[in-house]
Amino acid sequence: MSDYYLEFEKPIQAMEKSIGDLKKASNKEKGIDFSIEIAELEKKLTFIIETTYRNLTPWQVTQVARHPERPQFTDYLKQMFTDFLEIAGDRYFKDDKSIITGFAKIEGQKFVVVGEERGKNTKERIRRNFGSPNPEGYRKAIRAMKLAEKYKLPILTFVDTNGAMCGIESEERGQGEAIARNLFEMSALKTPIVTTVLGEGGSGGALAIAVADRVLMLENSIYSVISPEGCASIMWHDATKAPKAAEILKLTAKDLLGFQVIEEIIPEPLGGAHRNYELTMDNVKKAILSHVEDLRKIQGPKLAQKRYERFRKLGAVGYLKQ
Repeated sequence: MSDYYLEFEKPIQAMEKSIGDLKKASNKEKGIDFSIEIAELEKKLTFIIETTYRNLTPWQVTQVARHPERPQFTDYLKQMFTDFLEIAGDRYFKDDKSIITGFAKIEGQKFVVVGEERGKNTKERIRRNFGSPNPEGYRKAIRAMKLAEKYKLPILTFVDTNGAMCGIESEERGQGEAIARNLFEMSALKTPIVTTVLGEGGSGGALAIAVADRVLMLENSIYSVISPEGCASIMWHDATKAPKAAEILKLTAKDLLGFQVIEEIIPEPLGGAHRNYELTMDNVKKAILSHVEDLRKIQGPKLAQKRYERFRKLGAVGYLKQ
């Protein structure tokens, strides 16, 4: 049961409240038993959630991807990995807290991990820059990735940002160059790279850590060159038309799998990843380890060449499937 409901989840909220009220009212010692009624309502609740989440519009998927209770990279880091050793700083300016990177293990296998973190409360969001990395964040990330290549470790990156920081200070420190440098450097790294889009994958802020051999997306995540609000502001000078823009952008996992922009959709628990962290992370772990196992069989230079070819094909005439 969630503490936060999106607008289209109001029927779910009402049903869960009714079930909660009946459970509180039940008292076996006093002979008050609503177990039959509760069981019936729980069946109806399951049906409502299934029906709702099987028919989400792109704008509703966007809302789920941004859900404040959705698991973030720090959650995955704590529950999916062990022996995490953080790498801090870019050796140029400072440590950007919106990107977390370091060495870690999954089931004894060693990796270098890079993830974007938004923060869960106001204080933490300010510290994490609301998940919008500065140039030093991307420079820290590529520094860690080069260490992965040196020690022959696979790289796992986790995307969750509405875009790179676009303020004056970040531009003064070379935001565009930092992103471009990452695209260039990642394309040639001779070690496996697997990217997972956890929530929102926005523009160059996402792509700067997503030049990977395999790109995976959680079922209710989005990945796009621009946010629906940004697109609506440009196209119609009206950000309130974001739902229409979301339709046009084709930003859902289902759309992008059809276009062969990503390799796999990772299923989420019924009602979204925020309803069951453990199951979500188990699904993510299984998908990642499966792809890493395949990529380990490919020699470094050939791996980089195949990665280059993968991105060269994107958008080619006859390549995308409508």
